[in-house]
Amino acid sequence: MADGQTGTEPRDRIGTPEIYDSLQRRLLTGGFEPGAKLMPSALHQEFGCSANTVRDVLLQLSKVGLVDFEIQRGFRARQVSLKRRSEVARFRVMLEQEGAVASMRNGGLEWEAALTAAHHRLMHIERQIAQMPDTVPFVGIWSDAELAFHRTLMSECRLPPLLEAFDSIYMQFRQQMVGLEQNCVPSYFHRIISDHQAIVDAALSGDEAALRHAIHDHQARHIT
Repeated sequence: MADGQTGTEPRDRIGTPEIYDSLQRRLLTGGFEPGAKLMPSALHQEFGCSANTVRDVLLQLSKVGLVDFEIQRGFRARQVSLKRRSEVARFRVMLEQEGAVASMRNGGLEWEAALTAAHHRLMHIERQIAQMPDTVPFVGIWSDAELAFHRTLMSECRLPPLLEAFDSIYMQFRQQMVGLEQNCVPSYFHRIISDHQAIVDAALSGDEAALRHAIHDHQARHIT
């Protein structure tokens, strides 16, 4: 037996970042039911790691709002509700409006090119998904592309704390969205294709008022 191995805990076969990414993706794409109990004693077998490693990862995910933790109850996937989604969407709009406007002021040709490229990739994915009868298998790749687009939109704001806050609130919104509407019908993607186009058009034109308006309109249907 190797040094440090007691025989009671399995040797880690994959690293903590990979476990974090896997659990995060499942939380964002409906892999766990809202409120589902997340037990390190069960999940560690799946990843071939110690239960303590899974516990540490779940604690990290609780810090970004995707997992609830209570000392007596343990870990659970975050519950979803229309009220919570509305609150998260409202905060997301506030962050993105400020970040995007600052980025538009600071960004130059390279930022415009990066934004155009991120939008082109996102639009291609959305148009393809909009033609498919079952969108669920593609939520992950679409969510990655959409986050990349919105990150690029704000990438030149020069406010790292704002970008960190946006990443956390975006993931919380995506979890709420998928939990409440697990079957995103193709018409949903038709709507957001036009939303994203309006955001890009406003950003590239340098129109701050139009950009703020487009960002708000993108989330308006989720705000009550």
